[in-house]
Amino acid sequence: MIRPLKIISIFILFINALGALWGGAGLMYDPSGEYMQMPLSFLEHAPFSNYLIPGILLFLFIGLFSSLTLFMIFRKHPSYFRFIFVQGIFLTIWISVQVAMLRIFYAPLHLPFFLMGVTLIIISIILSSAEKKKTEK
Repeated sequence: MIRPLKIISIFILFINALGALWGGAGLMYDPSGEYMQMPLSFLEHAPFSNYLIPGILLFLFIGLFSSLTLFMIFRKHPSYFRFIFVQGIFLTIWISVQVAMLRIFYAPLHLPFFLMGVTLIIISIILSSAEKKKTEK
């Protein structure tokens, strides 16, 4: 049961890491959003005048932390499931705040990533329980 859940987590984390590192770097490179084809009008209700801060946050909390979590899984760190849990929290918060600030819910983008975050949280709880049972034996 643990192996398939780890594989699903790895897949989700890999997709998140790639997308967030690319997207975050693109937004930091060109905070106007032109490079990423994102108009500044998206930020009309957000506390940002450009995409620099969102780019940094995306790069760090979603991109780098997903990468760190992958590293912890591959290194078989005893608390790898905690990293998965935290990344799931980061992702669900990221999407929720993004929808709230932009006042736009774009289902093809927001729904899958929100569900990926929820999936990571659920998987981490199952893995935590499985790891506890393994140590009790």
